[in-house]
Amino acid sequence: MIRERLSIYRARIRRELTEAFEEECTPREVAASFAIGIFITAMPTGGLGIGLFFVFVYYWDWVSKTAIFASVAVLNPLVKPVVYVASYHLGAVLLGTEPILVFDITALDWLVGLVQVLLLGNLLIALALSAISYVVVLRLTRAHRERQQRRQNQTHTDDVSPNAVLVSFLQRFRK
Repeated sequence: MIRERLSIYRARIRRELTEAFEEECTPREVAASFAIGIFITAMPTGGLGIGLFFVFVYYWDWVSKTAIFASVAVLNPLVKPVVYVASYHLGAVLLGTEPILVFDITALDWLVGLVQVLLLGNLLIALALSAISYVVVLRLTRAHRERQQRRQNQTHTDDVSPNAVLVSFLQRFRK
């Protein structure tokens, strides 16, 4: 059952990314769009990130719509809790668990400390994930487009058989 879900999840990501690779954007634009999407999706925006995607798509012509929305498939609700737990642990290592601001109200002090630790860790993890995703998607986009170009070149060379060359050559002399 878990393998089936993982294969469905993997197929969905592959489909979304393949559509992004085939968009009429440069490989850098596809990679940057995906990286921006990963950064926003990794941050604790509470679902407002999707609205931000629409703003970016509307105001920036270079943004790959498919790539920015494909990032949601990668950091889906099943993966985000892992990001948040890792964010908390990273923030706790860097800041400690004591709050920087103290309000002398135990619950508020705890909440502020939690938010500070989570946000710092989350910011660092989101930056790392977006940088890694930029490099990976840039390479994947280039590789996909090169593979497509080779396939197109092969089909064009396959279409030109020796008989077709001979017929073309003879037709030039008939005119």
